Amino acid sequence: MNNPFLGTGIAIVTPFKNDGSIDHTALTNIVNYTIDNGVNYIVISGTTGESVTLTLAEKQSVIKTIVEANGGKLPLVLGIGGNNTAQVVEEISTTDLSPFAGILSVSPAYSKPTQEGVYQHFKAIAMASPLPIILYNVPGRTASNMTPETILRLANDFENIVAVKEAGANMGQYYKLIQNKPADFSVISGDDDLALAVTLAGGAGVISVIAQGLPKQFSKMIQLGLEGKAKEAYKIHYKVIDAVGLIFEENNPAGIKAALEALELCEATVRLPLVNATQASKRKINAFLKQNN
Repeated sequence: MNNPFLGTGIAIVTPFKNDGSIDHTALTNIVNYTIDNGVNYIVISGTTGESVTLTLAEKQSVIKTIVEANGGKLPLVLGIGGNNTAQVVEEISTTDLSPFAGILSVSPAYSKPTQEGVYQHFKAIAMASPLPIILYNVPGRTASNMTPETILRLANDFENIVAVKEAGANMGQYYKLIQNKPADFSVISGDDDLALAVTLAGGAGVISVIAQGLPKQFSKMIQLGLEGKAKEAYKIHYKVIDAVGLIFEENNPAGIKAALEALELCEATVRLPLVNATQASKRKINAFLKQNN
């Protein structure tokens, strides 16, 4: 069976108009832009989508727009996670999951559970989910690391836990996962700057932020990585790597929205508690895109 989570996935933004309302036209344009330029799948309702600032009705409207714009062209993944296990299970049980190829579920934030607590959390989710699950480890945001041992235990114990988006910026952890994972389990980079190295080491690609601003270059780089063509892939890596630092310089997704604004795809507006990228940051991002896009 083909792996729908192979190659370049994007963690898509939620574009807002200057008044803070959702810009559905811009969202459609971003979907089309990324499809036309070679990305492999789209992840909805993640950190980059500012999902924590959206109402339930807004989340549903975002899903509707993306599903319609995508038109069945690419696999779609829906973010459903949190630190209230029962609430996550309830959301999975009450959401129409028919448009989706899988669920991305982040390790619990703030609560700082033990590894056994993390395991039991994802066990409950696995038991409830009718779709494949991509675990999401991002200790810089959750304040706790899901260890390779816990990830591999879950991978071995539950057939519908099929991948991990690993975003600990720790190559040692990536190597341990890739070395010891089951054959049909995927390790996906959640670190744009490490995406090529992880792919060349045996990873399945990336769920990327910058790839929606540089979809053609980033997707090509990852595809070359999957083919083991390191020399060609690193030529692209060194052309795009500075953009990663620029878009994360202040916060995510303010940086990528500034890039998308420069590409005339959406406004750079974010919702509080985030604030828009500064003019200084925008100038650097614009200058990079003029030289490299």
